[in-house]
This record gives sequence, structure tokens and C-alpha cells, in this order.
Amino acid sequence: MEFCDDCGSMMKAEDGVWVCGSCGAERARDAADESSMVTTQGQEESEIVDTSEVEAEDMGPTTDAHCPECGNDRAFWEMKQIRAADESETRFFTCTECDHKWREDDH
Repeated sequence: MEFCDDCGSMMKAEDGVWVCGSCGAERARDAADESSMVTTQGQEESEIVDTSEVEAEDMGPTTDAHCPECGNDRAFWEMKQIRAADESETRFFTCTECDHKWREDDH
């Protein structure tokens, strides 16, 4: 990712140059610099972990949360960053009774 020296906006790669979407400034691309950049392209998604044989006390923290499936009022919870780094994390719940999974902003 590159940022414009003139206005500070994020630049986009186009035809061998970086182009600022705000002010139109251009800068030549440098293959050596870009080889050290981290991208999401080609990265694998995280593996699904089977927790069916894990003891309840080893599952992690619990909290008061109403399960929309069975009505139970206790759930395991975890926080995950699923959006851009400048946005807040999302809290995921798993019912301690029926193992139903939902996230905080589900309705």
C-alpha cells in the first residue's frame, strides 16, 4: 500500500505507476519495495477447529447472553477482527447448551 506524498490519500496501482485517487498524483512503482508488502491475495482462511470433545471449562470465558435458538442465558464468547483494522472487533457467541453460534450484531 502506498500513500500520496501530496495529499496523504491511499494510492492505487495502475499500469506500472501508483495513482492517487484524490489528487491524481503519480509515482513510479518499485518492484523491490512491493515484494516486501503483505497482501491478502493468496492467504488461506483460518482452519475450523473441532471443539466437540473439549471440556466446558477449557472452552474459554462465558457471559450472560440469550441464545436465540434454545433460550439459554449463558454463552461462550470470543472477539475476532473480521473487518478492516480501523473498525471494531466482532464478538461471537456459542450457546453453552445447544452449541448454536451467533454474533453480537445478528438480530
